[in-house]
Amino acid sequence: MLSILAAKRDGRALSERAIRWLIDAYVAELVPDYQMAAFAMAVLLQGMDAHETAALTLAMRDSGKRAALRKNALRPKLDKHSTGGVGDKVSICLAPLLAACGARVPMISGRSLGHTGGTLDKLEAIPGFNVSLPLRAFERVVEREGLALIGQTADLAPADRKLYALRDVTATVESIPLITASILSKKLCEDLDVLVMDIKVGGGAFMKDVAQARALAQSIIRVGKLAGLKVRALLTRMDAPLGRAVGNALETREAFELLRGGGPDDLRECTFALGATMLREGGLARTDREARGQLEGAIADGSALEKMRRVIKAQGGDARVVDDPELLPQAPVRLPLYGKRSGYVHALDALKVGQLSQRLGAGRTIAGEPVDLAVGVWLEKKPGQRVREGERLAVLHARTRTSARRELEALSDAYVIRAARPRARKLVIEAM
Repeated sequence: MLSILAAKRDGRALSERAIRWLIDAYVAELVPDYQMAAFAMAVLLQGMDAHETAALTLAMRDSGKRAALRKNALRPKLDKHSTGGVGDKVSICLAPLLAACGARVPMISGRSLGHTGGTLDKLEAIPGFNVSLPLRAFERVVEREGLALIGQTADLAPADRKLYALRDVTATVESIPLITASILSKKLCEDLDVLVMDIKVGGGAFMKDVAQARALAQSIIRVGKLAGLKVRALLTRMDAPLGRAVGNALETREAFELLRGGGPDDLRECTFALGATMLREGGLARTDREARGQLEGAIADGSALEKMRRVIKAQGGDARVVDDPELLPQAPVRLPLYGKRSGYVHALDALKVGQLSQRLGAGRTIAGEPVDLAVGVWLEKKPGQRVREGERLAVLHARTRTSARRELEALSDAYVIRAARPRARKLVIEAM
């Protein structure tokens, strides 16, 4: 272990054998946390080349069990992963859409941490929905329904679970090689054919600028190829929240709305851009236009909505929520925010909205902390929209009137309203 630490401290590349020994020993608790923390810091400071990162990824993948789905060229195994943002409920919309178009979607998602939301918490707003299926049950649901939505189980990439918790408390979360290995080790456990990354960029995202996001995308694409997985990436804007809903049950409700043919334009565009890329790369469509037509068709004929009902039922949930969202948890207090001047919404700070939603109880500050599934924010006005003085901008959904009033000023500060109409900006910054 000391030779590994010294080599990485001095910027030397580690062999595949050394990396695999390190991960195996760490999972077996032969390497203590303090030495693994030193390793993580050395990687943050000195980096890893693509071959080292691929070796780390595969060793972490092989530290536990893996799904074994049948090979079927007519039903490719597709998944997407988002680096996290505010109001990002795309997975809940996209998985049933893809399944309705003929794909299999074995989706392993995460929980909220900090100001960004987590798909698992949103799914748990559905009464009875079980995100903790055993691996074999997960495989059966994927094969039967075309999709399944679960969290990382104890036996899937346990090395990643241990290392991620350590990185979170040692200021090493930002390391691109460690981010790459963490994401891909879990995704490779799904036995995928294609992975599409949604790398969020902007004030509400983990990656604040395009250069940083592009570097992460290049790393994941390169390492994915070395590990035998086709990976594509879209860089998407995250300066304002995605959609109108921020908060677990509210976001799940909005995802169902999209599957019924509604939903806001930005959520629809993000979902369709990712979905079209996945269908093309999976061989289910030849062009972007054809792929988008398939996605539109799955909404129009109700097949995506039916896939959502079926997977909810298969995972123990109450499928009635798809048609009756009032069955989702609801906050007892709703406090509106009104505009103080007329004009156009120039900006809506995603970070501020995410943080105030977290303070209301929709997010967590430490892993394992419970969240309030009902609270959050419904944004009635988004950037580019005209607003009149006294018109409603948003509604806070809170547990108490005191907590809502406390956050009302923060929500007001998140809005920037000016007289001139702002210039429209594309949601998808770059495709890689």
